[in-house]
Amino acid sequence: MAIPSEFNDIRPYEAEEMKQAFEELLADRQFNVVMKGFAPWLPKSLRNGLLRLAFRGVKSPLDFQIRFMKPVVKYVMRKHTDGCSFDDRALDVCKSPRQKRYTFISNHRDIVLDSAFLDVLLIEAAYPTTVEIGIGDNLLIYPWIRRLVRMNKAFTVRRGLSPKEMLRSSQLMSRYIHYAVTQKHENIWIAQREGRAKDSNDHTQDAVLKMLAMGYERGERKEESGEKKEESGERRVERGEMADALRELNIVPLTISYEYDPCDYLKAQEFQQKRDNPAFKKSKQDDLDNMKTGILGYKGRVHYQCGTPINVWLKELNVLPRQEFFAAVAQRMDREIHRGYRLYPCNYIALDLLEHPSSTDAQQPAPNSSHYTDEDKRRFEKYLQGQLAKINIPNKDDAFLRERMLTMYANPVRNYLAAQ
Repeated sequence: MAIPSEFNDIRPYEAEEMKQAFEELLADRQFNVVMKGFAPWLPKSLRNGLLRLAFRGVKSPLDFQIRFMKPVVKYVMRKHTDGCSFDDRALDVCKSPRQKRYTFISNHRDIVLDSAFLDVLLIEAAYPTTVEIGIGDNLLIYPWIRRLVRMNKAFTVRRGLSPKEMLRSSQLMSRYIHYAVTQKHENIWIAQREGRAKDSNDHTQDAVLKMLAMGYERGERKEESGEKKEESGERRVERGEMADALRELNIVPLTISYEYDPCDYLKAQEFQQKRDNPAFKKSKQDDLDNMKTGILGYKGRVHYQCGTPINVWLKELNVLPRQEFFAAVAQRMDREIHRGYRLYPCNYIALDLLEHPSSTDAQQPAPNSSHYTDEDKRRFEKYLQGQLAKINIPNKDDAFLRERMLTMYANPVRNYLAAQ
């Protein structure tokens, strides 16, 4: 399939590009330094020879994921979680659900693992392919990282642009996502908002849905039909087409629940840094630290819950004006995502510690105490102290940091209860 050249700067590698990309990866000095850290006793020639041997038979990005990435992710699951589960029964409303292609829109917990875990769960659930993912170019700080993620079915999301540049970039990305789902027959994973909700108060941004609608083209491609574009560079999706624009993508609200977030203390730290200095911005090294901590930190139990595909109810909202339409879709998706939380004892404990700090099990049981034991509470308190001890910043505000961390674990309960 000849992929339109307009996507060349953002798309993942195609099958015919994989071998050259792999050789360029092996020739990268920084990549070799990273690989040496995993096996310092192996000389470079032997290490790269073994990698080339393992690469034999890899003909596509999906092959690469199964051969190289799946074993790595499975190791992370075994070593740093207490198990990952996946419930896709909500997709049974679709005919041949495991043969369809979907755009999974989810809450966002981990920079790397949210989509990586989903890839493995889809493969193990007998889906024919994994997901292409959008990844911000702010994380692609070295050429080898950019090359590796493109081999791993990632397309690039440009950050830090002017409003005009952002519009053009969003239009291009949207056209690519529609193309990937309808022409390449790929699944897509994208977060419900830009970046992670650091307080775990997960809400879908209207802007994400508007971006996804931009790339819709009724009938044949406009370049072929001769339809003129507006000066902005894109035909506006009209009111009657808004539901069609989203329906084409087979959007599935997806809820990701981590029992413990290994980056919770880093998020709390950032809250204080921004409180004390409103101009504070994370560095590229901070992003790398978050990636490393998220991958190697303890996550407890992890669960992925598919919600009802939005095509089931989307048409009933198409009578709304444009602005109200996207807001209504976002709210409905939020309800699906919030209903899908897998809640753990630590979530209920955090809510009780925030809202009923003086309650004790012996005198006045806290409202949610039936969801946890005394041992669960002691364990979570010990965990909190351990995470807070990792924070080392000037004027460390322990009370504020503790409140921020408790809020991260309590908000899923609040949203879950509201969604019921």
